Amino acid sequence: MAPSGLALWTLPFLWIGVTMTLRRALDAGLSAWATLGFFVPYLNYTLMALLSLLPSRPRMVASRPVRAYEHRLPGALLAIGVGLAIGLGMFALSVATFERYGVALFFGTPFTVGALTTFLFNRRYPATRRETAEVTAMTFALLAGTMLLLGNEGAVCLLMALPLVLVVGLMGGALGRAVALRDQHSAVPAAFALLTLPASAALEPPTGGTLHEVRSSVEVNASPERVWQHVIAFDTIPQPTELAFRLGIAYPRYASLEGRGVGAVRYCVFSTGAFVEPVTAWEPARRLAFDVSQSPAPLRELSLYGGLAPPHLEGYMASRRGEFRLVPLPDGRTRLEGSTWYELSLAPEGYWQLLADHLVGRIHHRVLAHIAREAERSATTHLE
Repeated sequence: MAPSGLALWTLPFLWIGVTMTLRRALDAGLSAWATLGFFVPYLNYTLMALLSLLPSRPRMVASRPVRAYEHRLPGALLAIGVGLAIGLGMFALSVATFERYGVALFFGTPFTVGALTTFLFNRRYPATRRETAEVTAMTFALLAGTMLLLGNEGAVCLLMALPLVLVVGLMGGALGRAVALRDQHSAVPAAFALLTLPASAALEPPTGGTLHEVRSSVEVNASPERVWQHVIAFDTIPQPTELAFRLGIAYPRYASLEGRGVGAVRYCVFSTGAFVEPVTAWEPARRLAFDVSQSPAPLRELSLYGGLAPPHLEGYMASRRGEFRLVPLPDGRTRLEGSTWYELSLAPEGYWQLLADHLVGRIHHRVLAHIAREAERSATTHLE
């Protein structure tokens, strides 16, 4: 299945796993908050085994009566405040202490924040589903805004993470609302449920090690020999007009070469710095391959503070090697193919790979289209 398919399939299976765990926990007489153990590595397998062995012992719980003095705004403000505190605390723990952008941060944290926020909201005010979703969305919007104001993150990365975080948070919100309206004795287990967050961050195994390839191609109205001259080095590319690059995503500017043949060093200069690329394969008019020994930041963050450099800009998405292939076509044309192999240390990998593949593909298009224009212009000038 394609990476985009994997990314889309992650969330439905997450919801199925959570709801099945919740139903079995209630059927076994446990607190609904035991469901959050689903997000703790290793403990989740123990929890599943335990739930499969426990006999059916459903608790009789009464719906909480609505009290006339309860109002929406005080409950919403308290719930949002608690959600903000949990979210910021977990971000500091995951990133500053454990140096991980993983499942605990992007799945466990938003689910738990959503669940506890809506639980507190609905205990004080029995809200509708729409009101609950609005409070959940407001919590995450304010969390993103607070992180931006504090200089924890830049706007670009917050925007990329927000769709995933918001969907998972709304899932947690549905759980929190159901628990609050169903069980009036669930406040103490809810407090203990917070322990699942640091546990999941501490136990989560490191990600990375898998190489992902992005391959692109373009047809050029010039011979492979002429295209080759513009592959090994090319002049400055015009400034980009695409929104992603204008927002700060690194884009290629020009490439230069020191030496010839295997062992030469190619420098592909981006808007944030230069990729240093020792050549590993040199087959004129056929194939150029190289490793990446040094790479710049993948983007320049949009922030209120100059020079913001969150940890994820250093090595969490790393290019490892690249390759150009020149395939001769009829009528003296060339199919120019470009591949990049990169490694991610961000989880869930399927989600971030979806975004990374798209951005690397846009970078490929920018480079290949420029090489094609240069080669075709050179071929035309030669004919004249």
